[in-house]
Amino acid sequence: MSYENIIFEVKEDGVGLLTVNRPKSLNALNPQTLDEINNVLDVIEKEQSVKVLVITGAGEKAFIAGADISEFPKMNSLQAYLFAEKGQRLFFRIEQLPIPVIACVNGFALGGGCELAMSCDFIYASDKAKFGQPEINLGIIPGFGGTQRLARLVGRAKAKELCMTGEMISAEEAKAIGLVAKVFPAESLLEETLKIASSLAKKSQVAIRAIKRVIDEGIGSDLRSGCELEANTFALTFVSEDAKEGVAAFLEKRKPNFKGGFTS
Repeated sequence: MSYENIIFEVKEDGVGLLTVNRPKSLNALNPQTLDEINNVLDVIEKEQSVKVLVITGAGEKAFIAGADISEFPKMNSLQAYLFAEKGQRLFFRIEQLPIPVIACVNGFALGGGCELAMSCDFIYASDKAKFGQPEINLGIIPGFGGTQRLARLVGRAKAKELCMTGEMISAEEAKAIGLVAKVFPAESLLEETLKIASSLAKKSQVAIRAIKRVIDEGIGSDLRSGCELEANTFALTFVSEDAKEGVAAFLEKRKPNFKGGFTS
């Protein structure tokens, strides 16, 4: 399927690469772009051939510089709510995909771009990347989940500071506060990200999906309940074909050949 505002390709190793492709607008998110990303998620869920999804932006300047502000003057309060709701629904879908989703942040990740990155499982950033929630400078607040995910990732006080000041921070500072997982030189960012994504695609998909679900569900519960969830899920993965293959490969001193699936 062809898209106007994004590029989507699936590599031979099962890694999907989604590129927001509006470089003249610094890859700003308008309603059509949100719809096209949503369509890609439909394809991923239906075909189940993508084992890891990487999201990045076209060009060297921006990952996603925010929502498309040129759309704002056309909106009344109800339309603004519906736009925020559309973005939030999409970002929840990204967050809830059973496969790993990596944000490959190659430049500005501001406003909606920062919010999209935070909905991914983790963020790899260029050493030239900048992060921020600058909506305060427009007299508004984040609308795609920024106040909520940022506070959960970096803590309440730091989230308030970033949202209230609209300050942009470097990739290194974003890493220091726990927003970014790794920082790479700009020229090698995509290559390094795809290399890690490819390695994840070769691991047990049963275990990968279980890890994502247990962490995401457990973080919202008390420690004892989270550990109970972990124990139950550990037991389920224990009887998978992947677990049998992984243990056998370890004992036989060879690399495992994971294929996914469960046995009774």
